[in-house]
Amino acid sequence: MIRVVLLGAGNIATHLLYAFTEAAKIEVVQLYARSEKSLLPFKNTVATTSTLGNLAMADVYIIAVADDAIAEVSKKLLVKNALVVHTSGSVSMNTLKGKFRKGVFYPLQTFTKEITVDFSTIPICLEAAHNEDLLILEKLASAISDAVYFIDSKQREHLHIAAVFVNNFTNHMYHIGQQICDQSEVPFEVLKPLIQETAVKLTKVSPLEAQTGPAKRKDTQTITKHLDQLPKNFKEIYSLLTKSISDTYEQEL
Repeated sequence: MIRVVLLGAGNIATHLLYAFTEAAKIEVVQLYARSEKSLLPFKNTVATTSTLGNLAMADVYIIAVADDAIAEVSKKLLVKNALVVHTSGSVSMNTLKGKFRKGVFYPLQTFTKEITVDFSTIPICLEAAHNEDLLILEKLASAISDAVYFIDSKQREHLHIAAVFVNNFTNHMYHIGQQICDQSEVPFEVLKPLIQETAVKLTKVSPLEAQTGPAKRKDTQTITKHLDQLPKNFKEIYSLLTKSISDTYEQEL
């Protein structure tokens, strides 16, 4: 049994809490958050505290807070010779400050409190300063996920950049698409099968092979027509992406 203390009550901490609670080999002994109010939804699920000095004994302490708060929270931890990890994709393991063993437990997924996720499919990226701690994190991750990877801080930084492109930027494109639909009084739902098919296609072929559209075909007539209809802010994004796609397939034409 691996005993865990979670520090944070946000999206990642919430999903980890419920995933760990359902795992037979893990015991979440405590949840910490600065605000008692943010702990209220968890009072009937796990022991809670809003005082770092009152943390329970555990095998692993998981800091699941905003990236810019990781160092500050870790400095205040009184635990010694314990394994302390953070859950960030863009923060180095060495950002953790304290006299404890250090590591990273990074679930690569987008999390929203109200939306249930299947943790067994979520990649969990691990790093630790010592091999024995890496084994502990592997056991912890394998208890909730079938996709466990050993990735160091430099690799994880690059992976996080890639995740921003495929998730955050892509989602913003969906938002722009919805705005265009709304302005034309066309339901955004019409585009959802296309979004789903594109995602499914990427399980079978590479993004390079999956690309379609006027930019790849160098269909200048359609591209010009689109640009004429777009407002300035969308026009700039459309032009930049069109050029990037066109340049990518330049050698193939």
